[in-house]
Amino acid sequence: MTLIDAQLRRALGYVRPYAGALVPVVLLSLAGTGLNLVLPYLSKLLVDDALVGRDFGALLRIVGLFVGITAASFVLNVLSGMRYTKVSADILFDMRLDLYRHLQRLSPRFYARTPLGDVVSRINGDIGEIQRVTAEAALAWFGQVVALVGTVAMLLWLDWQLFLVGILVLPPTLLALVRYRRQLEDRVRVLRERSADIGSFLIETLQGMRTVVGSNAQDREVARFRGRNDSFVEALLSMRLFGYLAGGLPGLLLTAGTAVVFLYGGWRVISGVTTLGTFVAFMAYQQRLMSPVQGLMGIYTNLATARASLARVHELLDTPPDVVETEAPETLPSCEGALRLDNVRFGFGRGTEGLDGIHLDVPAGQVVAVVGASGSGKSTIADLLSRHADPDEGRVLLDGRDLRTLPLSDVRRHVAVVEQDPFLFHASVADNVRYARPDATDGEITAAIEAAGLADLVRSMPEGTATVVGERGRGLSAGERQRMAIARAFLSAPAVLVMDEATGALDPSSEASVLAGYDRVMKGRTTVIITHRLDLARQADRVVVVERGRIVEDGSPEILEAGGSHFRTLFLDVLEG
Repeated sequence: MTLIDAQLRRALGYVRPYAGALVPVVLLSLAGTGLNLVLPYLSKLLVDDALVGRDFGALLRIVGLFVGITAASFVLNVLSGMRYTKVSADILFDMRLDLYRHLQRLSPRFYARTPLGDVVSRINGDIGEIQRVTAEAALAWFGQVVALVGTVAMLLWLDWQLFLVGILVLPPTLLALVRYRRQLEDRVRVLRERSADIGSFLIETLQGMRTVVGSNAQDREVARFRGRNDSFVEALLSMRLFGYLAGGLPGLLLTAGTAVVFLYGGWRVISGVTTLGTFVAFMAYQQRLMSPVQGLMGIYTNLATARASLARVHELLDTPPDVVETEAPETLPSCEGALRLDNVRFGFGRGTEGLDGIHLDVPAGQVVAVVGASGSGKSTIADLLSRHADPDEGRVLLDGRDLRTLPLSDVRRHVAVVEQDPFLFHASVADNVRYARPDATDGEITAAIEAAGLADLVRSMPEGTATVVGERGRGLSAGERQRMAIARAFLSAPAVLVMDEATGALDPSSEASVLAGYDRVMKGRTTVIITHRLDLARQADRVVVVERGRIVEDGSPEILEAGGSHFRTLFLDVLEG
């Protein structure tokens, strides 16, 4: 229970900035609820003064009051409800924005181990559920509490003895509610997890649909989909059952209490202890009492789903980022591009070292090729240079400055990485190229496209640079997507360019075109080429051979090709062919 309360208290932190905006909402809701409390009392006046007293003028006044109060209460409730919906939407957007910003800080390792469907489920589904509950329940909770207090006061004033009889069923009602609500929370959490499983399955299989179809695995994936859906339905039915028990059983007990009030109150009228009008008004308030009590019970049940969603959201928010910017970073307005890896060690947490004591100095403006077998640690160097990860031991220096002392924005501005499988947005060619430099001119975009060897392709497109490339750039080939990413890197004009197998999907002609563009645009800038292609390694000033997380050879391409045992072993087939 303490943990649950802590979840709600933490969520209230998002409400505090909007306290001023909520004051009019509270006042409007209070006024509307107060007017509603007057309506049942009008039934007493109607019976005792107008009907029993045979006073037609009193009847007109009472009916007029009833219509006027009802209309005014309706207007006040609409105004407070609309205002609260807007404020609650702003509050929940702040929570979603915090979560989105936190996700931007998490490293690639987090996304490698976390299903995308689970992340989407939390940022969309869980926060959506929180928003639904708060939009429907929070304002209603305040109104129900005011209505409950006011109704109880009126019942005590009208007939306190009859009121005491009516609340005899309240203790067992609350016990039933608490018991089933606790079990409901667990079932809501399981339901959220099963829903996330379905989302992860759909995202994964839709992205890999070519593989599914090409492997004749359609029926197998349908069976997996059905299995996940069956688990979801089972969790849904379990959640619904305990939802009915948590909400319905207390309602049945309250109905039994109403029956007792009918019997005892009717006897008091027959015995002449109370007037008929008083009993009618009491029953009207008794029915009004049922509404806020049942409403509060329903809200209490709904809070179980909100708590479960809050726990999942907070779990994601509490995931510590691998890379954290120092509190007082030292800016690096200009950069020469000198790199140094000083005794760098980096592990993946699976019992093997990614890098094991790497020492590497790259003078500004030098072109270095990093080669090695798959899994040797080459791409880890790219992640460290762009500070998508920090070393477990040692330092990564840029112009003699430890990257951990610099603003992340400076590091990513001065160091650009072109990956083997680059990401493109569902946007135009121009928007994708200028993504890192939104202020780039059309001329600069054209120059970057030409440097990346894309000019002929773009000219053949129906709308030129305004052509939309499709989701994840699926309208382009793998090689064209890589050249698009290279154009993006060229345009950003970094001091350090890291090409992580960036020409791996290019044919020899396209690769030569890209390298020619590189010679024109990146001349004089530090470049780290991570590659498994001999022709590309030969273009570098220097080649570093990595094996099992260590540098085993370092020298010019000519020297290593002539006498480097590790280098020659790596490219044996090409050299002997």
